[in-house]
Amino acid sequence: MKRLLFASALLLACLTAAAHAESPRIEAPAKATVVPFELLPSGHMAVMVKVNGQGPYRLIFDTGAPITLLDNKVAKAAGLLKDTPEPLFTFFGSKGEVKVKELQVGDQKVSDMTAIVMDHPTVEAISRAFEKKLGGPINGIVGFPFFARFKMTLDYQAKTVTLLPNGFKPPDVMKAMMTAITEASSGVPKMLAPAAQWGMIAAKSAGDKEDGITIKSVLPDSPAAEAGLKAGDRLLTLDGRWTDSLVDLYMAAGYAKPGETAPVVIKRGGKELTLKVKPAAGM
Repeated sequence: MKRLLFASALLLACLTAAAHAESPRIEAPAKATVVPFELLPSGHMAVMVKVNGQGPYRLIFDTGAPITLLDNKVAKAAGLLKDTPEPLFTFFGSKGEVKVKELQVGDQKVSDMTAIVMDHPTVEAISRAFEKKLGGPINGIVGFPFFARFKMTLDYQAKTVTLLPNGFKPPDVMKAMMTAITEASSGVPKMLAPAAQWGMIAAKSAGDKEDGITIKSVLPDSPAAEAGLKAGDRLLTLDGRWTDSLVDLYMAAGYAKPGETAPVVIKRGGKELTLKVKPAAGM
């Protein structure tokens, strides 16, 4: 559950405003696909991915990453930088947003998907640590733009993930971010809040490295209270998404739909429990 964190507060806030953003087209078989994964000593999963028919490349499969991240090596080999101007100054070799014609994991393919090109230092550090053992480098991250389109079943014993298309078309995260920036610069005040309201307050101190986040209080008669959540519970996942930080929690809550029951995994008294919460309609 120890994961990478690549989202800013602004990016996560604007996600909830992206419900009507143009979505990439998905091309995937109607049947499920079983894909093998490698479990890294760091706890991350890695899968082999083809980008525009090139590869395969080893990417971290991160269910908490709001973007798909590719390093410059993959971007160049896949022809993603042909029409991208070289920036005068850049952090970590960042080339910004690119459009991937096809990203393939197993037999599942997604077309016209956005990705960010960057030699991210954390990914590079993980790659250097395990490259010799894995027999090759780690070239990026498969994130939300891909995995949100599938219902996933993990088999840690067999080290496989089953991907079944779910029909969901996620918003364009980067487009949503730019829209939010433009609107913010107009000087018109806006209120950004998750569509679903849960009725709990959570926190995590800077030195807290444990999985999950602590629920500080639960509002009376709220969906969280009705589901049995209590102050002091350690929230591990919300609707299948990791909640290792406040940013993670905001993202997970933002994707949940009001009125639809969502599983919430908590740790209480040293034991993991799964509760079902039906969030109310938000603002």
